Amino acid sequence: MGFAGQGQGRNRSNNLVVPQASAALQQLKAEAAQELGVTLPQDGYMGNYTSRETGSLGGYITKRLVQLAEQQLSGRSNL
Repeated sequence: MGFAGQGQGRNRSNNLVVPQASAALQQLKAEAAQELGVTLPQDGYMGNYTSRETGSLGGYITKRLVQLAEQQLSGRSNL
């Protein structure tokens, strides 16, 4: 049995608070991967990637999500 956060394929502990956002988050992940030059696996399993690759991807996504939230909070509608 693994710790929460350790990927075992599709057994994830990070459930979405807003499930309707799933498609938008997948699109954001794909855009981030493309900008960073990381190819996302078809099956979604990232266990064969380096910590640097997954960390860069996660950091980029977090930065973009914070940017989107700040724009929304400031009243800017051009997300």
